[in-house]
Amino acid sequence: MTAPSPLIIALDYPSLDAALCMADRLDPARCRLKVGKELFTRSGPAVLEALHGRGFEVFLDMKFHDIPATVAGAVQAAAEQGVWMVNVHAGGGRSMMEAAAERLAAHRLTTHLIAVTVLTSMEAADLTEVGVGGGVEEQVQRLARLARDSGMSGVVCSAREAEALAESCGEAFLKVTPGIRPAFAAANDQQRIMTPSAAVQAGSTHLVVGRPVTRADDPMAALGAIEAELAGR
Repeated sequence: MTAPSPLIIALDYPSLDAALCMADRLDPARCRLKVGKELFTRSGPAVLEALHGRGFEVFLDMKFHDIPATVAGAVQAAAEQGVWMVNVHAGGGRSMMEAAAERLAAHRLTTHLIAVTVLTSMEAADLTEVGVGGGVEEQVQRLARLARDSGMSGVVCSAREAEALAESCGEAFLKVTPGIRPAFAAANDQQRIMTPSAAVQAGSTHLVVGRPVTRADDPMAALGAIEAELAGR
């Protein structure tokens, strides 16, 4: 692909060795990588150093949610380690998000800072249980607008919400969508899912793909199949 790839491959592994074995089977020119809570908690900055050393840009998926000063410090620490993207929970509120954005700006750090709206594993009944009414789409819109107004570069959302968010927050506002499943893959534990081509057509700017690539016998062949779908082949 001539443009930077929208694909982010999730390294959801419990150990550094397993994550690096998969990274070594992928091409940093054709995808970025996502490091989540378990892998980072077990491996720490070593995993970022190893992936950066292999030429990958990394999305550090920590979903920070705490008091403003604590989140601002954590986001700064992530950015100073060279990550391409890091996220917070929009549910932490305006003051928390603004503090994080202002900290990056003050230190001239260019890491993309995005916010999680509603986890793709959640549905309306789950929100009701935690006291949020109005349904998933309404909550996603509310939190996305708050994130935009608080200085975030974009949000994590379901591809099902991407088109509406493009209209309300603008096409340049990043829409990073997990729950991406090509036709050959099972849904697993994600509820609000979509195929790669449908997600991009709906307005997603970046696609997080995990098991369809990482559990494939040939990860690069699986990646190539997704690229072909995105290219309309």
